[in-house]
Amino acid sequence: MVHELDVPAVRRRFPGLARRGDGRQAVFFDGPAGSQVPTSVADAMRDWLLHSNANHGGAFSTSRATDAMVHDARAACADFLGASDPEEVVFGANMTTLTFWLARQLARTWRPGDEVVVTDSDHDANVMPWVLAARDAGCQVRRIAVRPDTTLDLDDARAKIGPRTRLVAVGLASNLSGTIHPVAAIAAMARAHDALTFVDAVHFAPHLRIDVRTLGADFLACSAYKFFGPHVGLLWGRRALLEATTVDKVRPSPDRGAEKWQTGTANFAGIAGTLAAVQYLERLGHEVGGGGSRSQALDAAFVAIERHEGVLAHRLLAGLAAIPGLRIVGIADPARAAERCPTISFVPARIRPAALAEVLAQRHVHAWAGNSYAVALSQALGLEPHGVLRLGLLHYNTGEEVDHVLDLLRSACR
Repeated sequence: MVHELDVPAVRRRFPGLARRGDGRQAVFFDGPAGSQVPTSVADAMRDWLLHSNANHGGAFSTSRATDAMVHDARAACADFLGASDPEEVVFGANMTTLTFWLARQLARTWRPGDEVVVTDSDHDANVMPWVLAARDAGCQVRRIAVRPDTTLDLDDARAKIGPRTRLVAVGLASNLSGTIHPVAAIAAMARAHDALTFVDAVHFAPHLRIDVRTLGADFLACSAYKFFGPHVGLLWGRRALLEATTVDKVRPSPDRGAEKWQTGTANFAGIAGTLAAVQYLERLGHEVGGGGSRSQALDAAFVAIERHEGVLAHRLLAGLAAIPGLRIVGIADPARAAERCPTISFVPARIRPAALAEVLAQRHVHAWAGNSYAVALSQALGLEPHGVLRLGLLHYNTGEEVDHVLDLLRSACR
């Protein structure tokens, strides 16, 4: 049985949450752009820098310690992603950089007349790398349309994915609307035409359990700074594909395994922090009743996280719906909560999103305004040029914070 989160205990592990202004504690609803980190993550990075700072592959003690840490981090991230082989986990600067890199390597096999499919719901980091690579290879780009409720049009997906498709790029969840996409169904459509599927899991990662085995995708990327870690990107790929793909690299680097894909010296301090972020979630899972392996503990952690965030999202949606003239972007019906992450964007009636973000910032509420790099979705929904005001909830947020922000919004939107 999974117990409820002890939210006060959770918050004590995140020193950043204690930030105050004008005598009031700050409210962090900016999670979709980057979460706060627990002390254990900063400690792990500091410990590596002070006591194990060396490049990998050497015979001496600090280098061997770095090798062991990277090995442990790959294993932890494989468990976090639901993968069975740690050598399928590649570390990089961030999801965007990794995706541009992967797109260029895969595009070597594309030919004029081939097609690449993207969606109108994704962050631009899962659009432009594929669009530019397709342009240079002489391929056509097709786009899966989004419905007014921000769900993907699966009938349109079936029409767009066909015998000429080489790759389909789709996000697990929208970073603007919070909508969860039916990735497994879309990956099955791609497989039926021998096409690859690339998944952007950046926004999904801190909220729900990732399992690459059930998604049926070929590649998946996310960023640790969204799930309580440092600025490090993760790329998972099927081992056979990683091995078979030709990549640009220096001659001494390995021809096999994850290191083949990592150009230059890795961000070892960041990798140490990424390991600590997964260990934090594992510990959280044990505390809420998850036993056994790390994977089982992560299962329990995300059950507890989903429950807590679901309660907060319901509270926020209900409160926003009661503000006159305010338009919630995406799924607003609490009965459909399972179809979305607790990221809620809206358009106020009498004030522009950027001005409202300034009002909230003056009252020490951290929130973002604009299109959040989801350019195509903002265009498709007629939100340009001003975009939305986005409130992103994470498991360290509280109901009291939701009520406080709702009070501020009611006043600002009058």
